[in-house]
Amino acid sequence: MPQIVLRGEPEDYAPLVLLPGDPERARAIAERFDGGLDGARQVSAHRGMLGWTGTVGGAPVSVQTTGMGSPSMAIIAEELLRLGVQRLVRVGTCGGIGEGIRTGDLVVATAAAPVDGATRTHLAGDPYAPVADFDLTRALVDAARDSGLRTHVGPVATVDLLYNPDPEYVTKWRARGILAFEMEAASLFYLASRASAEGREARAACILTVSDVLSETLTSEETYVSLDDLKSATDRMIDVALHGALPVA
Repeated sequence: MPQIVLRGEPEDYAPLVLLPGDPERARAIAERFDGGLDGARQVSAHRGMLGWTGTVGGAPVSVQTTGMGSPSMAIIAEELLRLGVQRLVRVGTCGGIGEGIRTGDLVVATAAAPVDGATRTHLAGDPYAPVADFDLTRALVDAARDSGLRTHVGPVATVDLLYNPDPEYVTKWRARGILAFEMEAASLFYLASRASAEGREARAACILTVSDVLSETLTSEETYVSLDDLKSATDRMIDVALHGALPVA
């Protein structure tokens, strides 16, 4: 039965799916597939959730837009898991808050504090630590470090608000060892872990480009990188994600 949002069948997606929030970034990833967009098959367009399936170096891979925020990610990840996808890698952006983190750096998330409403709804109030798959995360870390890019590895916080008015927010979460704020990873990690506990092959990981940094004196608006620089940085991240997540031939 086709899924409600993706409207796809199991054969529409590869075992590995890269998950950007932005549909234009999804298109840019599909353009890297063997033969470019002409060599890829579009598998999703409903509600602007663009997705393609193709190959990279002969290995099957898909890309699927998730939209912004955990509620949207939860829909897309749930449907992909129902369709039999085995490896899901979020490729997105984040606001860095950890000491020494700069715009353009990479963050590979080992876990995500579930500050978002969607994950908390799934958990029904129970304490829980959504974590990434170790092997898939290690592959991303190795690929990032092999690339020579500045890479930070550790927990992030999945939040609902891009513009949070709480003046203590950065201080509080940095003191807890959180490296960055983003908006989707906790939901992805939880759903993949739940599917794995049910006996399905399901792994999730997350690699992020730092698009801005936040502190007690700096805001996202003041530090957000130019669109050209952001595109260059996310292009580098996508290269790392494909190199790390694709199986070695």
